[in-house]
Amino acid sequence: MSVCTLSGPGGREDPSNHNNVPVRSSSRSLLQISRILFLGALACFPAKINGEENWPQFRGPSGRGHSSAKDVPLKWSPDSVLWKISLKGKGQSSAVNWGDNLFLTGSSDDGRKRYLYCVDGKNGKMLWEKTIDCASPERPHRMNSYATPTCATDGERVVAFFGPGGLHCHDLEGRKLWSRQLGDFPGPWGVAASPVIVNNMVIQNCDAEGASSLVALDLSSGEVLWQTARTDKPRGGWSTPVLIETGERKELVLNGELGVRGYDPVNGKELWFCRGFNGRGSPVPDFSNGLLYVVNGKPGDTYAVKPGGSGDVTKSRMAWHAPRRGGRDLPSPVVVGDFLVVVSMSGLATCYDAASGKVHWQQHLGEKGEYAAAPLVVNGHVLIQSVYGGKTVVLKPGKRFEVLRVNDLGAEVDEVFRSCLSPIKGKIFARSLSMLYCVGL
Repeated sequence: MSVCTLSGPGGREDPSNHNNVPVRSSSRSLLQISRILFLGALACFPAKINGEENWPQFRGPSGRGHSSAKDVPLKWSPDSVLWKISLKGKGQSSAVNWGDNLFLTGSSDDGRKRYLYCVDGKNGKMLWEKTIDCASPERPHRMNSYATPTCATDGERVVAFFGPGGLHCHDLEGRKLWSRQLGDFPGPWGVAASPVIVNNMVIQNCDAEGASSLVALDLSSGEVLWQTARTDKPRGGWSTPVLIETGERKELVLNGELGVRGYDPVNGKELWFCRGFNGRGSPVPDFSNGLLYVVNGKPGDTYAVKPGGSGDVTKSRMAWHAPRRGGRDLPSPVVVGDFLVVVSMSGLATCYDAASGKVHWQQHLGEKGEYAAAPLVVNGHVLIQSVYGGKTVVLKPGKRFEVLRVNDLGAEVDEVFRSCLSPIKGKIFARSLSMLYCVGL
């Protein structure tokens, strides 16, 4: 059910107040213009941007964490680190870029100061830094941070989201363009959902332990274009929406507490819902072979859904589901050709046949420990970074388990890495809580 911008206490926009409120006339005009321009302009984004020179949002142009660039390192050692810098505060956002400008976020220990950084990707020089105040910080889980959502940029603007600290848009020189409060985000988990840019809209998942919504804002002005209530009582706003094309239409797909849902990106209308297994829909679904592949944050089956339906499609469009082991999951699933790879937080990797759900193998990764970040796929190789020490296991998906190598940054064994690896202009950027590493050939 679609609703407009809502006002809560203190002038904040609060998704909890109403389910259906008329859109203001100015927002209606913007939405009508967006509808007219949407289909043509959308075809240009996000599949190709300057031949993959830019990694402009969470998990790259497609949101799937795939790169076909031929010059991305697959093997490295401490000697491969071209530079590393210390970042102010702590955070778990991943590096994104436009040209040589890298964008990341951080936070003070108490969450009352949030930081947006612009770093020169050539040498690690800090180009500019902005501080954003947050009077009433959320309560993040011990595995979360106050600066976990990754930025998004369209080459003219960069957008950063800080939960109760707001959504903020700057130009690439660091000049503030607009800010918007989107709620208080109660609960003990914090936020992690990243903004994505679709056409001239910013799409933000505002799941929380209380009232939740999916929101679209005009990228130029920050005005709310549509806001759709999410009524399945999620426990936290972790998953990031991903844009897919089914062949008949485009859909925004978003995992959640009870299952995965598809939305119309033009107006926010919920198109379909598929019930999942056992809750905590934090991982981002992958889309390949005409199917969405979904896992949950808590133990439960891996499943595949055919998008493009209407209403509750749990029985009609779930292609298959298969048990998985390994306990809680944070990493998102990835599909490489005919193979679906799922990694649990404990490091148990499972390879499924993507068409049928048949399990080819289940093996623990060579590096013991915890895994949190979504894998990166580079030319058919799956790169999975460990939380402690940041060692990266390189898998070759197939019918047999094959670890090609384990890459080492030379980080301390207790240094925490929960951000995704970013392949940018022939380099790999790895971010720990307070450091940024640049790895080159």
